[in-house]
Amino acid sequence: MLQDPALRTQSKGRPLTDAETRFAQDLERIYETGCHDFEKVVDELNSRKITRPSGEAGAWTLEVFEAELKQINASHDAAHAEHGIGA
Repeated sequence: MLQDPALRTQSKGRPLTDAETRFAQDLERIYETGCHDFEKVVDELNSRKITRPSGEAGAWTLEVFEAELKQINASHDAAHAEHGIGA
């Protein structure tokens, strides 16, 4: 029996924005270096001049990092609630 194609993206209530996709790719590149401590991740985001997916300007801090992730998650939760599974 084949898996329902919608289940492959069940955690996404909508497609990622271009900014979210770039941010995810940037985080993957940082994690691939073995950097997993959030303070060091934030340092890497700043040293690599990674822009915030929200479009807001300013330096990355732990608080900003957390807020950006929460904002993305809340947006996906709202879309998931509205549209169901799969993006």
